Amino acid sequence: MSKPTIAGIQQVGVGIPNVHESFKWYATHFGMDIPIFEEAAEANLMLPYTGGKPHMRHAILAINLKGGGGFEIWQYTSRKPEPCSFELQLGDLGFYCAKMKTNDVKGSFDFLKSKNVNLVSEIVKDPNGNDTFYLRDPWSNLFQVVKSNSWFGKGMQLTGGPAGMIVGVSDIEKSKKFYADILGYDTVVYDKQGNFDDLKNLPSGTHKVQRVLIKHSKPRTGAFSKLLGASEIELVKTLERTPRKIFENRFWGDQGFIHLCFDISNQKAMKDVCAEKGYPYTIDSGEKFDMGEAAGHFSYIEDPDGALIEFVETKKIPIMKKLGWYLDLRKRDASKPLPDWMLKALRFNRVKV
Repeated sequence: MSKPTIAGIQQVGVGIPNVHESFKWYATHFGMDIPIFEEAAEANLMLPYTGGKPHMRHAILAINLKGGGGFEIWQYTSRKPEPCSFELQLGDLGFYCAKMKTNDVKGSFDFLKSKNVNLVSEIVKDPNGNDTFYLRDPWSNLFQVVKSNSWFGKGMQLTGGPAGMIVGVSDIEKSKKFYADILGYDTVVYDKQGNFDDLKNLPSGTHKVQRVLIKHSKPRTGAFSKLLGASEIELVKTLERTPRKIFENRFWGDQGFIHLCFDISNQKAMKDVCAEKGYPYTIDSGEKFDMGEAAGHFSYIEDPDGALIEFVETKKIPIMKKLGWYLDLRKRDASKPLPDWMLKALRFNRVKV
């Protein structure tokens, strides 16, 4: 069987009530100021997760050229995006908290504090003794800022893009196997149970949990691997309460972290791997899907608790929109990273906010 290539976390999907307001906030506070595409259209391929009906939406994919994944900022326009009807608790099932990387934890904390951001904690120590802190955006999405040594270009803030996710799970071993076998997170950094000081300011953060941090032992490869960089997943299982599904009784695209997307090559091979491991595709867009200024082939699977993992095989992206320079990736070796100079040319698409 041929093998797929995973270049890294391409983006975190964020369902929000106002796409342009959110883009401005993420650009200002996280440096996510380069839009790869912006499109208003009908979402007609996600019917199993949108009540069986297509809906209109407006989406912007934004990146930070320093490195890390992007945000797919996603807003329903044919219906009101619903917030979660209950306060999310640590250990609830699904994508709970996005990890944002920085090269200076204290500098990022001081900057965000100066902007009156809702800082959930002071700078605290994670189980490995590393400095970190938590914050919320204006739509109550939770972020953890973590130190990283994986960088690409120059950005406007100390933070880069998302470099991981805290995921609430019901079965640690089953989820460890899923994220290792399919997504390559095969190295356990720590596996601990107890009450943790760095979590105590989160809802139910004083409860006893099991938390497992996993990373990929092999460097990512592929066209965008240098830009996307290294990433990690932290699995959290609550041991003192019955967790709820974060998106129970809601649609994909409603408010919150709607998916975790990986940039890949060879969709056919990935489809075969997922089927073999017991996680068949639930959505498959087919060979070509246009997103306005970009194009690709996307698919979805569910993790063991139903959280949505997206795979995108990128076909076309704009490098310099003003000059009409679009890169066709079908003409390149998908396993080789794109030249640094080419990706750094994306800076000419930066939006000042």
